[in-house]
Amino acid sequence: MPASTDSSARKRAKRTRARDLGIHIGVYPRGRFNAITDVPGVRVGHSTLISGDVAAEPGGGPVRTGVTAIFPHRGNIYTHRVIGSGHVLNGAGELAGLTQLMEWGLIETPILLTNTLAVGTCSEAVMRWMVERNPRLGTEQDVIIPLVGECDDSWLNDIRGRHIHHAHVFEALDTARGGSVAEGSVGGGTGMITCDFKAGIGTSSRKLPVGEGGYVVGALVMSNFGRREDLRVDGVPVGRALSPEFATGSFHDRESLYGSIIVVIATNAPLLAQQLTRVCKRAALGVGRVGSYAAHGSGEIILGFSTANLIPRQPKGMTFKIEALLDQRIDALYRATIEVTEEAIINALCAGRTMTGRAGHVVPGMPLERVRSLVRDSRRLPELQRS
Repeated sequence: MPASTDSSARKRAKRTRARDLGIHIGVYPRGRFNAITDVPGVRVGHSTLISGDVAAEPGGGPVRTGVTAIFPHRGNIYTHRVIGSGHVLNGAGELAGLTQLMEWGLIETPILLTNTLAVGTCSEAVMRWMVERNPRLGTEQDVIIPLVGECDDSWLNDIRGRHIHHAHVFEALDTARGGSVAEGSVGGGTGMITCDFKAGIGTSSRKLPVGEGGYVVGALVMSNFGRREDLRVDGVPVGRALSPEFATGSFHDRESLYGSIIVVIATNAPLLAQQLTRVCKRAALGVGRVGSYAAHGSGEIILGFSTANLIPRQPKGMTFKIEALLDQRIDALYRATIEVTEEAIINALCAGRTMTGRAGHVVPGMPLERVRSLVRDSRRLPELQRS
């Protein structure tokens, strides 16, 4: 089954973003594209699969899924690795390769995001892709364990059909670019839901003032968690206000499907692996601000990396010098990380259009004008005051 092109996915997913609704989360200025790609060198690609009859038998469709690929820099990530780390808030999910990442503190493959049953396919495909480009991999040099994160899109997608193939992974890898990033129902986020509204991929960035280092922090999320009544937008409990308007529908069947989220944090600040672990923990605070309580069946998994130090696979000599930020100067990065994570999730919701999927399930897009009004009026309406 052919995947949608990235350009068509952009057109389909385009609605607006949080900033266009007058929602300004946090205090730091955003980057040029307000995306993870504002961190120099970071690239993102998608492969989007949307097709099929919503009434088809399991295994035959409909298809509402995809793959998203993130490259930490423009060069060869196998030969020039970056420092990375992660954090698991609740582990009812998977990010394959995280065990080695936490042990070594190095990222040496692209990062892939997809649905739960496609993790193996994506791992196999990225290994094939990297072996073809690195002839010494697995012979004269080390093997790899790809980083592949997942969320469950089975409410909308025929996940049993295993519709993602190597060609779709290659498309996401080969089309990865800098600049603006398509959001919502694209790539790995195609079938994802957040707080009972259509969501998926979202991204945001912040540029710190020169006095705080001038560093850039970006986030990309594959967002698929939560209940509508818990949704908050910039502190405003809009989910509580919107719930009566969505009292009917198919979501009463989703009581056990709280969902998950994968967060990827990137920065050009020179951080050590332990410092990145601490940054990743702050991203969890951003997820909580939107309304997550990290339910029993949910997977909140965060991965972070710094592009400041490229670690050669075969350095010359016994040592290799790297630059590191002083711990006493890291607070601004913590604050920016919370901001970009929160806004990336809201951007995913803003971009998500109403979608009909498996078994005729309908997931509405978040009503943007209602959200705009609720946020605007929050300070003068006691029942919606921020807390």
